Amino acid sequence: MFYVQRDAQGQLLRVEAAAYADATETLPADNAEIQKWFADDVLEGSLKQLKQSDLDMIRVLEDLIDVLTRKGLISITDLPEGAQGKLLGRTQARIALGGLTRLLVDDDDDGAGLI
Repeated sequence: MFYVQRDAQGQLLRVEAAAYADATETLPADNAEIQKWFADDVLEGSLKQLKQSDLDMIRVLEDLIDVLTRKGLISITDLPEGAQGKLLGRTQARIALGGLTRLLVDDDDDGAGLI
């Protein structure tokens, strides 16, 4: 059994397994609205996880490009003009942060990547 609160249009606002003061009704676990509520919650969590993974991958790609350029395997000019601009923009933003940069570096970063 789940305790629910609805908005003025009758849409679920809040669903909890335990009773709470603003709950207006209860619904069984097999109710279609309850099933959709939790399915949407799982989808939202997955999307958030994917978005964070994208942000993490950006840093990995920056570090990879930095390593390849430092080893002379590629040059920044080998990349498309749009990619060059984005990388340089991010590098300039990191430089602008100056001393704050080290506060933003991940714990697992050995400091060998881009600024």
